[in-house]
Amino acid sequence: MDVVAACKAFVSVSGCGSFTAGAAAARIPQSVASRRIAALEKHFGARLLTRSSRSVALTPFGQEVLPSARRLVEFAEALEHDAEQARLRPFRLAVPLVSAARPLARLVAEARRHDLTLDLHPAPPARRAELARTLEVRAALVAVPPDDGVWRVPLGLAGRDDPGPAKAIYVETLRAGRADRGVRGRRIWIEGEDDVPHVRDRIIRLGDAVGLRPAQVVVTSSLVAATAEVLASTDLLLCSPGQAEDLGLHWLPIGEIQLARGYDVTARSREDAQRIRALPPVGACLGAA
Repeated sequence: MDVVAACKAFVSVSGCGSFTAGAAAARIPQSVASRRIAALEKHFGARLLTRSSRSVALTPFGQEVLPSARRLVEFAEALEHDAEQARLRPFRLAVPLVSAARPLARLVAEARRHDLTLDLHPAPPARRAELARTLEVRAALVAVPPDDGVWRVPLGLAGRDDPGPAKAIYVETLRAGRADRGVRGRRIWIEGEDDVPHVRDRIIRLGDAVGLRPAQVVVTSSLVAATAEVLASTDLLLCSPGQAEDLGLHWLPIGEIQLARGYDVTARSREDAQRIRALPPVGACLGAA
């Protein structure tokens, strides 16, 4: 027997003084209210109500039980309210600054289907990790080495000019010759999302190995500024294929090494992390295939 449902019927009928009015107030059929109260009386082993053709009245036993039944109903309603509020409470999620608006909107919409109301907080890699560590967000999409990640996003170099039939771009081709000592060499711009050791350090070491000048590899926190430099020159932007397409640039993989972003979820609880990982649009937000 559902004791809470039976007590709701009992409280409603006793308060209205009739099964018809009480059932209507409880939004259940009169027959259901009658069965629930009868089951409650059987459960307690005593009559709760005396019935006449037009009205009902509390028995002495019913008078004793009614206050507790009313408290149980109130507690059950409070529990339902609190549970609904908890379900609708925003789930704060830190996401990369480079995530585009459309994939993020699809992520939010899909999360609602899974009873998650996402509150997105775009931030660079270090800040996302800090937000998760200080519990300012419930979960964060954090940068990790690609072999350790749930999602992997390939990286290459993108420029304004069409590379034609080329299959890759080699960093060594950016090396300035002796005749170009007074000329600024073509630069590789590393945006904030890739200012992490497993990406930044590898491209810097590659530049050193093939003889690039230190100033030819530039780390910047502004994707807009870096893209503007690329559009105004023959410089190149380290980015994903999706970013290059959005920015109107021509993308190729790097010939000497394979670079990729790796992502995983860090969260307050294992359950929260699993809920985010289970959302299909997360990969699209990151640029993963």
